[in-house]
Amino acid sequence: MIEKKQQINNEQLKLIPKLEEYIQYMLEIILKIPRTEKFNIGNEYKNSMYSMLENVIYISKIKEEERINIINKIDAKLNCQRIYLRIMYKNKWIDEKKFKVAISKISEIGKIVGGLIKYYAKNNI
Repeated sequence: MIEKKQQINNEQLKLIPKLEEYIQYMLEIILKIPRTEKFNIGNEYKNSMYSMLENVIYISKIKEEERINIINKIDAKLNCQRIYLRIMYKNKWIDEKKFKVAISKISEIGKIVGGLIKYYAKNNI
């Protein structure tokens, strides 16, 4: 059990640098979308990313019993960001290459979050 907890802590720690890289990539994309959309969908996207980052950092600060709720919020933010990306792509505000790179970064983060959800749901911590 201790080894499993150590693995979960490592997953949480892996999440922060991946999020930083993803946020940096998306900020560069958002700066290049049309001005009117930069301040609409761009702000929503940025707020969602920053909120998600705050929640990831917050996970280690709360009781283990409460972590599943925060992790589910992170997962919901990821789903919103996938939708924002599809909207940006369908409206041709971003090209296919940027879309695919961003989706792959979200997918990597989603796999880690999914593992955390399974762990905390299974162990009812």
